[in-house]
Amino acid sequence: MAGLLAYATDLALFTYLRGPAALDPLTAKSLSFVAGCSVAYAGNALGTYRHTRPKGLRPYAVFFAVNVAGAAVQLLCLAISHYGLGLTSQRADTVSGAGIGMALATVLRFWGTRTFVFRREGRVGSWTG
Repeated sequence: MAGLLAYATDLALFTYLRGPAALDPLTAKSLSFVAGCSVAYAGNALGTYRHTRPKGLRPYAVFFAVNVAGAAVQLLCLAISHYGLGLTSQRADTVSGAGIGMALATVLRFWGTRTFVFRREGRVGSWTG
């Protein structure tokens, strides 16, 4: 649920900033990305991983870094498909960036969030309980 709400926040804010606010795409996406990350962090800290009790700014900074890495994975998939393979249609861009890239980025974000941000004391590995 946290991820879905964060995605909705990112999309809604980006749409508003590009439309009525008339910001350029990179500024609009940067601002909507930060807002989406903040919503995702709050949802994870107060919901999914509430038992870990992260404190201070460090967990948020690491969470943000993990999300930036996920965004880079999505952009890399899009760049490889669009520029490397020459698949330039809107459908190909959507499949590579929002499909394949999102799937790979989701795995990275889950692993990074669980391993580096909301880790529990006493857990031996990132996948053990």
